[in-house]
Amino acid sequence: MGETTPLAGGLAPAQIEQFITDGFVRIDGAFPRTLADEARAILWRATRCRPDDPATWTQPVIRLGMFTEAPFVEAANTPRLHAAFDQLVGPGRWRRPAAMGTFPVRFPSAVAPGDTGWHIDMSFGTDTPDFMSWRANIHSTGRALLMLFLFSDVGERDAPTLIRIGSHADLARRLAPLGAQGLTLGELAADGFAASAHRPIVTATGGAGTVYLCHPFLVHAAQPHQGEHPRFLAQPPLLPMDPDTRRRGELSPVEQAIARALGGQP
Repeated sequence: MGETTPLAGGLAPAQIEQFITDGFVRIDGAFPRTLADEARAILWRATRCRPDDPATWTQPVIRLGMFTEAPFVEAANTPRLHAAFDQLVGPGRWRRPAAMGTFPVRFPSAVAPGDTGWHIDMSFGTDTPDFMSWRANIHSTGRALLMLFLFSDVGERDAPTLIRIGSHADLARRLAPLGAQGLTLGELAADGFAASAHRPIVTATGGAGTVYLCHPFLVHAAQPHQGEHPRFLAQPPLLPMDPDTRRRGELSPVEQAIARALGGQP
């Protein structure tokens, strides 16, 4: 579910419609596997684990921050991705990624990782260490897209991210009455994101170099790693330009998805 073949110049109309309806689009080969290999070597060093010695894989997940080395920046800025950013967010409305992160590196483990709850990635108010107080609003202030970059091959047993298909519409309806203030993660998570519990689930699998471009309101969750090889995935935001540069009357697919969820209201 969700697998698509991207065009050299960006996304096909059917892919853009899938993004609006389902809340995400999968781009295979969004960046070269050689860049994934180079980046993964850097990440292994950062984990202080050895790729050839599972005895050093003592934790179910190791969280790494932002990386600015060339393989990461090049992976985030391929012509194919830039074209897709223009199509989904709008030309001139996003910032060129200057780093890649964060990385929740997941290892095969019988120990529960303790971070598998359903959630959305928050977009502002993140200057406080209490992440449950971070906020999101109907304008998605501070975030243009959620992105999942696969830096290793990810199969069904390799802790692929779980995605509730179409859940971005449920979150749009919940956030709309709150305007610019929005809600905190604690407020949104109080009921376990029950409004989207009925949604079908897809797993974010794919080969190294695959990227999932997701609506900022898409509900997703981690899961334990039951495979054999560690999973390397980055989940950076695509940052919006400030101030907003949208021309009046022209809605991007991100905004079209929200408008459709609200019954066509801009």
